[in-house]
Amino acid sequence: MEPLALYIHWPFCLHKCPYCDFNSHVRERIDQRRFAAALQAELAWEAARLGRRPLGSIFFGGGTPSLMLPETVAALIASARSLFAPVPDIEITLEANPTSVEAARLAALHDAGVNRISLGVQSLRDDALRMLGRQHDSCRAIAALQTAQKIFPRVSFDLIYARPEQTLPDWRNELREALAQVSDHLSLYQLTIEPGTVFEAAHRRGEIVLPDDDAAAALYDATAEEAAKFGLLAYEVSNYARPGCESRHNLAYWRYGDYVGIGPGA
Repeated sequence: MEPLALYIHWPFCLHKCPYCDFNSHVRERIDQRRFAAALQAELAWEAARLGRRPLGSIFFGGGTPSLMLPETVAALIASARSLFAPVPDIEITLEANPTSVEAARLAALHDAGVNRISLGVQSLRDDALRMLGRQHDSCRAIAALQTAQKIFPRVSFDLIYARPEQTLPDWRNELREALAQVSDHLSLYQLTIEPGTVFEAAHRRGEIVLPDDDAAAALYDATAEEAAKFGLLAYEVSNYARPGCESRHNLAYWRYGDYVGIGPGA
C-alpha cells in the first residue's frame, strides 16, 4: 500500500504572531505530560482504525513543536514506528523557531529521532522581523540555521515576502542572502491578510498596505528566478528544493496521498 504521511500538531506558542490565523495558542503553563498522553491516545486510535500501514513521513507542526519536551517527541516517534510500518528512509520533520531557547534543543530533538528541521526564519531584515512580531533578530536566525545544519542531514527554513513597502530589488537582495545559506530546501510565502488576525484589523484601518497584485506577481516571478540560480526549483506553490530533496510530506498532500493527523489542528 502507498505509505501514509503522519501529521502531529502541537498548538502552543510563546507568542502569537500578528499575521497568524493557525490553531495556535499562548499559555502561561502547559501540562506537557497530559497533552502528550492525549496525542498518544489519538495516535493509537488512528492506528487501530487504519491498520499497520506503511509510514513514509512524520511532520511535527504547530504552533511551535520545538517547545515540546524532546522525550515527548521521542515517545511519539517510537509509538508511530511501532503502530505503523515505517519505510527504511522515513522522513521526520519538526518545525522550530530560531530563538535561543529552541536552538538549544536542536541536538536533543535530533537524538529523539528527528532527521529534518524546518526553521521559521521569516526574514533576514530586523525591521521586517519586528513588523512580523517575531521573537528573534537576523543574527540569531543565521546562528540557529548554522547550528541546525551541523546537526541535521536536512534543513529547510521559511521566509515571508510581499511585505508592506517591500520593493523588488530589496526582495532579490534578501532572497540571495537567504539562498546562500540554503542546504537543499526553502519555503517562500507571500504575506496574506487573514480574517481575525491582528494584521487584519490593522489592514482594515489602513495601517498596513500590501503590494498590489501586479507588484506581488513580480515578486513571485523573481522568487522563482533567484531560487533557480541556486539550483532550487519550485515543486509546489511556495516550496523550492534541489531535485531529489523535496519534502516527502509536502508531496503527499499535493499528490492527494493518504495522511493521518493527530492533535487539535490536524
